[in-house]
Amino acid sequence: MLTEVIDYLLKHIDKYYEAVEIHITISVTAVLISIIIAVPLGILCARFTKASQPIMNLFNFLRVIPSLAILVLVMPILGTGFAPALLALVILAVPPILINTYLGIKNIDISVLESAKGMGMDKRKMLLKIEVPLSMPLIITGVRTSTVEVIASATLASYIGAGGLGDFIFTGLNMNDFRILIIGGASVALLSVVAELLLFTAEQSITKYQRE
Repeated sequence: MLTEVIDYLLKHIDKYYEAVEIHITISVTAVLISIIIAVPLGILCARFTKASQPIMNLFNFLRVIPSLAILVLVMPILGTGFAPALLALVILAVPPILINTYLGIKNIDISVLESAKGMGMDKRKMLLKIEVPLSMPLIITGVRTSTVEVIASATLASYIGAGGLGDFIFTGLNMNDFRILIIGGASVALLSVVAELLLFTAEQSITKYQRE
């Protein structure tokens, strides 16, 4: 079986590289957009408690909706291809980052903030120099969770013509061809592991000073 898988991969290597490139592009784009949305929202929720519940409930509600259902719902508006798939993945990726950012900011020891205020720091400096750095481990954990979920769910992009490794998985299922299925599934799993390791390394590097 392994020989057959390798043989098929080598014969379709250009298509495989294209699928990997699309899968990585849509996954990275979704995670970056989610960070841009979720981190400021998480800080806002931590600052204004009354706003936290509506915002978090909204994104948690959207997250409950299956990604495939979101794809179907936005197709009449955005059509098929990259855009609707990206929207569905962003909705999936925002909640873990949002919640972890909120918890990271909210759980900072009040004495640390009072000390910073006593040193003459304004709210902006406290946010950038105290709150965000101390929250970074939790924020990155949220990013790690979102990234793995996005990479796995990006296979659904194939359903609406966005491409990616889902093409291999669903082609393998439809044709009952385990060679194609293994290539797609193993590649998605490998991407998830690589992303997890890269983000873990980044987290260790960024938060090194907190452990010393």
